[in-house]
Amino acid sequence: LRHCGEVRMHIQPCDLQVTGSDDDKIKVHFWSDHEDVSDVKVQMEASGSTANVSVGKGPRNGFHIEIQVPSKSDLYLRVRAGDVKIDKVTGDKNVELTAGDLTVQVGAASDYGEVEASVYTGDLNASPFGVSKGGLFRSFHTKGPGEYRLHAHVGAGDLSLVQ
Repeated sequence: LRHCGEVRMHIQPCDLQVTGSDDDKIKVHFWSDHEDVSDVKVQMEASGSTANVSVGKGPRNGFHIEIQVPSKSDLYLRVRAGDVKIDKVTGDKNVELTAGDLTVQVGAASDYGEVEASVYTGDLNASPFGVSKGGLFRSFHTKGPGEYRLHAHVGAGDLSLVQ
């Protein structure tokens, strides 16, 4: 089985951890270091092989979200600000973060057929692909033998692709 489907996520500014799990369900956990979380809005809906997840409202500071997705999933993720970490997910990844640090566990570089990664301001480190760049408007594009696509972009902050 190549993957279970696509998980499309739109998440408010926060510290976000997306982790692949052996479960075939999507689970969302959230908490705040200081503020009330009673107004947080989590919406999830599934249509065919696509699941849509959005998290909005809630605290502006010290807000944390953990989302578990099936480990074989294609990810589409948009976050305005925060520190975002993705690990243990096998499949296509299309991730954009406006401001903050993004770390994506990619596994083996050979799993990818196409990789596009960029930052407007910050560092771009992609050791599995032999790339390390800092400064303004950094990017790289490569093609490989694998079946997955990776698109990762950070506006202001650091982008790390790790094994």
